[in-house]
Amino acid sequence: MTALAAIESWPVPTVAAGWRRADDAPTSTGPTDRRFALASVTKPLVAYAVLLAVEEGSLSLDQPATGPGATVAHLLSHSSGLAPEADQRSTMSRPGTRRIYSNQGFELLGQLVAESTGIDIATYLAEGVLEPLGMTATALEGSPAHGAVSTVDDLLRFGGELLRPTLLAPETVALATSPHLPGLDGVLPGYGRQVPNPWGLGFEIRASKSPHWTGGRNSPRTYGHFGRAGTFFWVDPTIDGFCVALTDRDFGPWAIEAWPPFADRVAAEMAAATPGTPTGPDSVGG
Repeated sequence: MTALAAIESWPVPTVAAGWRRADDAPTSTGPTDRRFALASVTKPLVAYAVLLAVEEGSLSLDQPATGPGATVAHLLSHSSGLAPEADQRSTMSRPGTRRIYSNQGFELLGQLVAESTGIDIATYLAEGVLEPLGMTATALEGSPAHGAVSTVDDLLRFGGELLRPTLLAPETVALATSPHLPGLDGVLPGYGRQVPNPWGLGFEIRASKSPHWTGGRNSPRTYGHFGRAGTFFWVDPTIDGFCVALTDRDFGPWAIEAWPPFADRVAAEMAAATPGTPTGPDSVGG
């Protein structure tokens, strides 16, 4: 049984999934053209648009964003000190001292893009990222923290961009997918406190986190995101591969049980495509 066939046993009404290595055609299964709510998998798409605004000179990573000392980079990396939601008290800690996962921070990033470019974040994302990549079924229909919809087919295109950047400089993508303020501790939603809890600029970094939603065969360099809607994607630079799965069942114990062994099977299948490719914790390359 191939790795993707394992999703047939997931206790969800509908699931689509796919993987690709950077220079190969994607492999996928399920209704890959069906639009699913992404929930927080929205954040990496919005982060890519924010980074595009940085490269175009409309924003800078170190510009003030909110409160004393908080910057755009703090918002992207959940280190601004802002509370998780906009209806909570504004700040919970000083910027750069704790990793507090914050939807409020991404809503502020959407406002900053609109203020600095004169273009609302949904349009900026569509024109700057989605349309150039051919992601015609993807749209930001609500909050920049969790309001996008997409398909497996479209996200496989996004995975190709992350593996071989064309819209952003490779150096920008490398910065965004490496730990920012790597020593910060914090709670990884659904998985408890992580010491430390590394995060990039819009992308969660696997590192040595345990428990985690990726697998034991994923290298510490693996990055990505998962969403409350039962959605995830990850990129493992060590095996030069991308994996995505979208479902219509909210994240819960079923996902905590199903996702890591699935990731292990996919990572093994990707590595087998190129004999000699290392996987797992000992394969870290920097």
